Amino acid sequence: MEFVEAVLLTVITASTPLLLAASGELVVERAGVLNLGLEGMMIVGGACGFAGAYLTGSTFFGALFGIVAGAGLSAVFALLTLGLAVNQVATGLALTILGIGLSGLIGAGFVGQRIVLAPYLHIPFLTDIPFIGRILFGQDAFVYFSILLVAAIWWFLYRTRSGLILRAIGDNHTSAHALGYPVLKIRLLAVLFGGGCAGLGGAYLPLAYTPFFIPGMTAGRGWIALALVVFSSWRPVRLVGGAYLFGAVTILQLHAQAFGLGIPSQLMTSLPYLATVIVLVLISRARGTAGSVAPASLGVVFVPDR
Repeated sequence: MEFVEAVLLTVITASTPLLLAASGELVVERAGVLNLGLEGMMIVGGACGFAGAYLTGSTFFGALFGIVAGAGLSAVFALLTLGLAVNQVATGLALTILGIGLSGLIGAGFVGQRIVLAPYLHIPFLTDIPFIGRILFGQDAFVYFSILLVAAIWWFLYRTRSGLILRAIGDNHTSAHALGYPVLKIRLLAVLFGGGCAGLGGAYLPLAYTPFFIPGMTAGRGWIALALVVFSSWRPVRLVGGAYLFGAVTILQLHAQAFGLGIPSQLMTSLPYLATVIVLVLISRARGTAGSVAPASLGVVFVPDR
């Protein structure tokens, strides 16, 4: 039981940055924008988050620095794609490369330094309950925030008028513009929100996962978060299950190597992406057409009449 508890705790920790980044990207894609720069925003958020926490001695300010860094890089993405109508795919890939280089520059002076990790919650009696106590009542604040964030996104998308407008823009931006809705403004806010969530997801790694910063420490988590949004078919509730499933696969890879199982690590690493492809095929077959899964205007740049 102690081993299972330790594995579950590790899965939750490994899943949290994926859930944070994917939650913001879900809102972005619901608005009809595709941001492939998620990996770059996460690693910049990680570098700035560690720098902020190291310089201020506060995990809260470190997280805030990460959010601002991710949102700042997403503002560049919005300027290029929404303002100048540059291709979204090319811009996202370019910003990923920029983010990786920028994070190395920002974090160069902090390599080898250590900080105090985010504290874990401890509720008397509840946290001490065998097995489930630490799992439910002994996590850090980022874990609980990620769950609340998904719940807030679900409420916003399906229970508010603003969420309905955002989904309408993602489905048909031309009709939304004809009705008088500010398409570019709403998409800008969605992109900034997604960048902030990506920055927070990246900041989680040095603030709560490991107490130091290493260049490239996101290790492709931004790409996994992008796949996770597709895996969840753009639905917040499914996103939670998908994030923990992807996190479990990541931890399974480590335990498989520790137990000496003869399974290639490359195969284990590819499992989240393979699962995404399988789920996409199943969803497409269930709905009859492959194009009915994603928002209709995903990846299409909208330029209003001047």
